[in-house]
Amino acid sequence: MSGDVVNLRQFRKQKARSDKEKQAEQNRVAFGRTKAEKSLTRALNEKAEKTLDQGRLERPGDAPDGEKS
Repeated sequence: MSGDVVNLRQFRKQKARSDKEKQAEQNRVAFGRTKAEKSLTRALNEKAEKTLDQGRLERPGDAPDGEKS
């Protein structure tokens, strides 16, 4: 029965590093967009909203921006 001797302190530290790296990888996927990608998405959303608003019909009795008269 000659098994490998393992230092538990080193094993725990290695496992913690491994878990931390897995979490970092998940965060890179979830939040890791460049500034250019973020600004492109924002510009596309603004353009779509503007296009949608251009086609909106307002009735004579309606107040602008949803305000009540």
